[in-house]
Amino acid sequence: MSKTQTKTQVLIVDDHPMVRDWLAQMIRREPDLAVCGEASDAAGALRAIATLKPDMAIVDLTMRDSHGTELIRDIGQRFKELPVLVLSMHDESLYAERAIRAGARGYITKQEAGQKIKDAIRCVLNGQIYLSEALASKMIRAIAAGPANTTALPVDSLSERQLEILRLLGHGHPTTKIAADLKLSVKTVEGYIARIKEKLGLATANELLQYAIKFNKAVGE
Repeated sequence: MSKTQTKTQVLIVDDHPMVRDWLAQMIRREPDLAVCGEASDAAGALRAIATLKPDMAIVDLTMRDSHGTELIRDIGQRFKELPVLVLSMHDESLYAERAIRAGARGYITKQEAGQKIKDAIRCVLNGQIYLSEALASKMIRAIAAGPANTTALPVDSLSERQLEILRLLGHGHPTTKIAADLKLSVKTVEGYIARIKEKLGLATANELLQYAIKFNKAVGE
């Protein structure tokens, strides 16, 4: 077996070509790691996994054809042994726990230094869960407190798709643009918005917009 064949094969899934290039270059500099392929959306990722049989996948949460947590669940159902590390621009305090519940083995933000990202890759490859110390501590405290002492925020009741739409509303995107970006019909997006207002206890579109703006500021977007 050649030296190249002994390297751990990594699949990169991100809809930004520059991010894929940056990550691929960083991984290829490691003597024990190699990039076996790239994908820009969920459908392409599933095809690549079936064809290339990578040892792990690094997945962003924001993609054109689905939310990353949906892809993580699909990977878990179809390729049970494949570990997934989430590398995202989104604040971990809101998204990381959702990603782990969906089946990811780790979560790290793109703002972290390259060495930390490499540490996260190796941690996941070693069969461990990778989280920042702050988030790991928060989750342990929540488990120790027990369900009776857990206080859920209204936003926690939103699905991943509803959360994505709330985030886009907070960035000032109109319904038509959200529909185009997420490849949904305007009617479907309007249905999601109605359900979001119901879950958050908001009566008007303006109340929802103000909530969405405050929400994005709170998570640093």
